[in-house]
Order: sequence, then C-alpha cells, then structure tokens
Amino acid sequence: MFDSNLLLSLIILPFLGAVVVLLIPENNVRLIRQVALNFSLLTFFLSLFLWIGFDKSTPDFQFVSQFSWLPLSNLSFSFGVDGISLFFLILTGLLIPLCILASWTAIQNYVKEYMIAWLMLEALLMCVFSVLDLILFYIFFESVLIPMFLIIGVWGSRERKIRAAYQFFLYTLIGSLLMLLAVLLIYFQAGTTDIHVLMTTEFSERRQIFMWLAFFASFAVKIPMLPFHIWLPEAHVEAPTAGSVILAGILLKLGGYGFLRFSIPLFPEATIYFTPLVYTMSILAIIYASLTTLRQVDMKKIIAYSSVAHMNFCTIGMFTLNVQGVEGSILLMLSHGIVSSALFLCIGVLYDRHHTRIVRYYSGLVHTMPIFVTLLFIFTLANLSLPGTSSFVGEFLILVGAYQSNTVTTFLAATGMVLGGAYSLWLFNRICYGNLKMYSLGGFRDVDRRELSIFAPLVFLTFYMGVYPEVFLDAMHISVLHLVAGF
Repeated sequence: MFDSNLLLSLIILPFLGAVVVLLIPENNVRLIRQVALNFSLLTFFLSLFLWIGFDKSTPDFQFVSQFSWLPLSNLSFSFGVDGISLFFLILTGLLIPLCILASWTAIQNYVKEYMIAWLMLEALLMCVFSVLDLILFYIFFESVLIPMFLIIGVWGSRERKIRAAYQFFLYTLIGSLLMLLAVLLIYFQAGTTDIHVLMTTEFSERRQIFMWLAFFASFAVKIPMLPFHIWLPEAHVEAPTAGSVILAGILLKLGGYGFLRFSIPLFPEATIYFTPLVYTMSILAIIYASLTTLRQVDMKKIIAYSSVAHMNFCTIGMFTLNVQGVEGSILLMLSHGIVSSALFLCIGVLYDRHHTRIVRYYSGLVHTMPIFVTLLFIFTLANLSLPGTSSFVGEFLILVGAYQSNTVTTFLAATGMVLGGAYSLWLFNRICYGNLKMYSLGGFRDVDRRELSIFAPLVFLTFYMGVYPEVFLDAMHISVLHLVAGF
C-alpha cells in the first residue's frame, strides 16, 4: 500500500500546495512564499523515499499506481518508476525549492500567481516522468508549456519577454503536433496506449520510420538539436533567473527522456536506421554551439549555448545503443541539470546586484566577492568536465560507448570538451580577474546566507556524483540493460 501510494502522493502534493496558496490572501506575501517553499521541500523529501525503496534488481516499473480513465477506450491513468525515470523525479524535486528560494526577493509583483505557477509546473513534471500511458504523456508533456510560458512572459526580466515566451510556446507546440498524429496511429493499431502493451507490440518498418520521425520532431525541439535550437537562447535571456534554472535543469531533459522512454524501445528498427542522422546532427550542434558560445557577450546566452552542446553530447550517448553510452547520457543529463542550474543561479546573483548580464561590465570580482568567485570556479570546472566533478563521468562513459559504435563520431564529439574548456575558462577569467571596474558597478556585496543555502546542495552533488557515480549507476543499470538488450 505504501509503495502504490508513494508516487501518487508525490504527484498530488504540489497540486495541493497550489490550492493552499490560492486560498491565502494576496497581501500576505511572506506566508505565500513559506507555504510554497514548504510544499516543494516536502515533495523533494518524499521523492528521496522513492530512491530508498527502489529495487535495483528488476527492470520492471515500481510504485505502480493505476486507475481507470476511459474504460471503453481502454485508457487509464497509470504511473510508475524505473531506473531511467527515478533520478529525473528526484532532480525535479530538488530544483523547484531552489527556484522558489532564488526568487525570494527578486520577484515582488504577482507573488501568489508566481508560486502557484511553480507548484503546478512541479506537479506536471512529476506526471511527465512517471506516467505509463502514451496519450497521458503527450497531455502532460504539453501542459508543462503553460506555467513555463507564464513564468517567462509575466516575470521575465526585459522588454522582449513576451516575444520569447511565444517563441518558446509555438516552437515546442508545433513540434509536438506530429507526435500526436503518431500517438493516434499507435492507438488505432494496438488498441491501447499503455507502455506495457506497446513494448510487446510490433510495428512494420515503414510505420516505425514515420512514427520515429514524428516523435523526433517533438523531442529534438525540446533538447534542442540543430536547427531547432532558435527558441532556447531567447527564452533563457528573457526568463527570470529561476525560469532559466528550470529550463536548463529539467525542461531540456524532457526530449532526452522521451527518446529513452519511447523512441528507442518502441521503434528499434527505425532507431538503428536513423542513428547516423542523429550522430551527424549532434556533432554539428556540439561544434556550432561551442563556437557560438565563444562570441557571446551576454552571460546567460553563454550558458544557454553551452547547454545545447552538452545536451547534444547526451543524444550521442543514447544512440550508441550500448550500456556505457546510455548510462553516460543519463548521468550527464543529471549532471547538466545541477551544473547549468548552478551557473544560471551565479549569473542571477550578479544580476540582482548590478542589473546587467553583459560580460564587459564585470572584471576583478575576486577582490570584492571571494565566496561567489569560489562557487563560480567550482561550477566552471564542472562545466568543462574536470575529473572529480559530475560531468566528467557522464562524458567519459559516452565517449567509451561511442568509441564502440563509431570512432569518427567519438573524435568529433570530443572536440566539444576542448571547446567547452575554452568558453568556460574564458568567461570565468574575464569576470573574476583583472582590474576592478568601479565606474560601471556600484555596491559590491558577497553571497548571503539564503544564496549560500541554494548553492550548498549543488556543490555537494557536483562532487558526490563525480567521486561516487556508482550510487547512481547501480539504480539505473538493470533498466538500461533491459533497454539495450534488443539491440
């Protein structure tokens, strides 16, 4: 009973939090913030129980909860967790309270609506990563756009925020319409959209190719792959700091999760057929995004383009179709969720104080903000995949997996690590060292306690994942083995 209700509680709790916040008077801002934070923290601690109670010896879905939705159409609400989805749920639970804390003083208008949007976003993300029905996955996958659209459009930082919000919404929505057609085609052939049944359903090669492309159109926009990445830098720059954190930390992972959950296991022949295409697009994106990062002047755009490079590194790992590559891609997605979120939070700290993100206004911060510079240094090293940090293990495993599959791809993908070192260190060097620019920035103040409490768990996880990756790999190993067994 505890098993079946735990996952359901994890999904319902943020919805319940949103309802409680809705009932609090609008002028009681402090209480609204505290209630939202407490509900999100409770959700995170509850998600840890999934990990504690998780059975690592089986590839089956656990904590399964199922109840009928449209019995005549053979559709039901079905939720469950396996080794692939487990850590995405925990990562969502971790980042939402950090986002709420990061917005504690930065957001002053429409605080009630802002907190409701965050709690609704958390609930929908929990649904996306645990739902075991294809039609419901599509519904939740699209529903995530609504609170994110509002967070960018209403609480964004500059004049172009409305344009960025619409661009984000339309790009991802149009990409997903083809997926809806493929889901309907699957339903009419199999008579159900339950994942357990679909795993045993065989589709003709021609149908697989069409459906794989339809799913790819949706997931490639979310990752984002070249040339579907246009919406990402704009959305990052215009979003508030917390919005950028959740965009990089969780929403970019939806595409990767979709590949692992649906495209690869349901359409194996089409996956093998299109692997060279994915490799080509990923390598182009890694090199293009890394070179583009070097010429950016806005700090948020630098991290946004570096996210494109890292996520395309993950797609190479997924499509190696071997255990090392797939495990490396999941680990790198988790690491990217921590490291890029931390880098966006670092930029948010500077923006809150000086209201600019243009690199040339900053110099010599090591003289006035030593704690901040130390934190930025740690996450910069993690971003360039230094051994001992979380990103190194993921990238190393991807390269090991890719080498078994295609040596040319491995060599070209590895250039991303070299270029990653170039743009990461160059950004750090420009803003932290040199002479202090007193004329452009006034009122220096180092990281305060609230900000330090946000960074502390991220620093711990960056090193913990780098030194003890086995803890994470153990939980996902059997599920990944089961995924690639067919190949």
